Amino acid sequence: MPPSRHRRQRAASRSQRRTQPVASGGGFNSKWLLIAFAVIAVVFVAALLVPVVLPLVGGPGQDTGSASEYVAGIGQPVEIAGSRDHFPDNLSITAVSPDGYLTTPPTSGRHWGRWVRCGFYTDPVPDERIVHNMEHGNIVVHYNFDDPAQVDELKDAYDAIGQTGQWGVARPYDQIPVGTVALTTWGVMDGPWEGIDAARMERFFEAYSGKLGPEFPNGAPCTAGGVMNP
Repeated sequence: MPPSRHRRQRAASRSQRRTQPVASGGGFNSKWLLIAFAVIAVVFVAALLVPVVLPLVGGPGQDTGSASEYVAGIGQPVEIAGSRDHFPDNLSITAVSPDGYLTTPPTSGRHWGRWVRCGFYTDPVPDERIVHNMEHGNIVVHYNFDDPAQVDELKDAYDAIGQTGQWGVARPYDQIPVGTVALTTWGVMDGPWEGIDAARMERFFEAYSGKLGPEFPNGAPCTAGGVMNP
């Protein structure tokens, strides 16, 4: 028996509601979907690698600075390294510059991307960190004392210098002789000398605080932005 008119109308209505197949020449081909996902994946991986790769091949600029504002009789100017580029914190200076720093303690060269905040430290601060401070015009006091009383005396002398709160970092440093102190800023070194000479330290801070760092014309205080844990 042929279907009634009512049944034929219902069948036609259902047919119209069905989704029509996509023609072979139109729509979004699955091949292009895979390509789009591949491109997104490549961009994502590149974004992860850029912070690691750039510090190795780039840096803060070609100007490595000079000791042009050296004050005669206060420390001695020393050779300045040919690069002040940054490199990742998980590498040491010898991994990127096999000969290491030009001086001991260092006064210039490649270094880690973050500096240490101002302060008097009783735990070591790595060379790779402290060089960044000097790039900002900061001054570093390096000391090697076995006697805790000498450390306390040095800290008192350090705290009494007005500029240390903005420009100073003091750290224990076993690469200088026991019982000595050395001062450094970018391209200038004083010492090491035996014992504690508060007046000598103060003269160095007065002469060079914020003066010799090549990254900022007027220096950058170490009061903020650095790391508290060296």
